[in-house]
Amino acid sequence: MTPNLPPVAITGIGSVSPYGALAGLIQLDPLQPIALTWKDAGERRAFVVPPFRPATVVPGLKTRRLDRLSVWALVASSLALKDASIDLNVVDRSRVAVVFATAFGCVELTEAFYLSAAANGWNGTDPITFPETLASAPASHVSMFHSLRGPNITVSNKYFAGESAMMQAASLLGQRQADLAIVLAGDAVSRSMYSWYEEAGLLSPACYNSDRVSEAEGFVPSEGVAALVMELSDRTDARTNSRSYARMNSGRWAAGGQPAKIIRQMLNGSVPSLTICSGNGAPCATSSTAVLAGEITGDNPVILPQAFAQGVAGTGALFHLIAALSNRPVTGQALFLGTARDNGFAALLLELP
Repeated sequence: MTPNLPPVAITGIGSVSPYGALAGLIQLDPLQPIALTWKDAGERRAFVVPPFRPATVVPGLKTRRLDRLSVWALVASSLALKDASIDLNVVDRSRVAVVFATAFGCVELTEAFYLSAAANGWNGTDPITFPETLASAPASHVSMFHSLRGPNITVSNKYFAGESAMMQAASLLGQRQADLAIVLAGDAVSRSMYSWYEEAGLLSPACYNSDRVSEAEGFVPSEGVAALVMELSDRTDARTNSRSYARMNSGRWAAGGQPAKIIRQMLNGSVPSLTICSGNGAPCATSSTAVLAGEITGDNPVILPQAFAQGVAGTGALFHLIAALSNRPVTGQALFLGTARDNGFAALLLELP
């Protein structure tokens, strides 16, 4: 994304998270992980979405045969549209984009499909579960449920999926390929995903006992889907019932290079009032993100969101952003920053009202 694109406003927020299904900002009360038990393993702990009936949140929603991730995407997108006061009946639905970010996709039904193949051979697999093995399934369900006919994109980036989705949506809006974008990001906790984190040695000791979560010792996996409604700022100014949580002015991401130099060029000599750490599955305090933030902004504060946001697979960025917006102490410019182990980075420059 380049700085000369028109500013894009975040006008709606919806989420399905360990705090439940919510429209708008999240009241970040302290959470503790929940004990899980799998047949082939002992007790594990994670921040999980509490059970709820989707049809009580979104009337008319039918979720039979859908993976949990698809269900959450439908609920979160509906809540975000409601929060933004968007009436799709008066909107050109061919001009509404959906951009979805996920690391693992519909991992539960994908796992079920391949396990059935392993047990019964390919001819004995369950065809009902196959459509949900596609990572793009949640975005497709969102478009079909809301009868949207605009661009439909799914991205999966090892470290910057959420930020990449926001930049992709901003580019669609800035290039006038859409008037409105629903941006979603999330993943669900499953045994296979949990095993991956175990093998990678990224988990906190609190995953195996009732110790309180300590960011310095790894993280506890979490799950959920966050959704943002993004619109061109001039469009929101024309709507009498619109609000703006933040305005996105520019963004950069790169797989390598010199992050501090590139981000300083994007800032054009200004120093943001706030730096938001998007850990994307890694503890912020012990990651290179905090180091880079200090290098760029000096002593300006770095928001370290609640522990549940740290462990949403590789797509926790939108939850980090919502957590920061829920607790932000300042107005002015904010730098939304994430880093990767191989020196890559993603940086978004926001204006807070």
